Amino acid sequence: MFCIIAWRVFWLTMVNRTEPDLSVEVAFTKSEIQILNHLAKGTKPSLPTTVSDYITEVAKLGGYLARGKDPPPGNMVLWCGLSRLTDILLGFELRKGVVGN
Repeated sequence: MFCIIAWRVFWLTMVNRTEPDLSVEVAFTKSEIQILNHLAKGTKPSLPTTVSDYITEVAKLGGYLARGKDPPPGNMVLWCGLSRLTDILLGFELRKGVVGN
């Protein structure tokens, strides 16, 4: 299980650095996109559009500050952000009645 999680974290890190203009549907599910759009509403005048923008939003959940001169987010901050996103996604799906009893 941890190998799959580690692969996704590393893959997101490399996609962010090599192909930042890809479509977001390549890396995130519709529910994840919806949650990240909702979380990004208050922080930017426009919603994220590329996979790089969404990866930055995930990294912010993990503690990334996204200042102008900061390097791109690394594996550790993306792992923390994905962990928080997974928790938020679980709560979102519980509210909709998708999972649980």
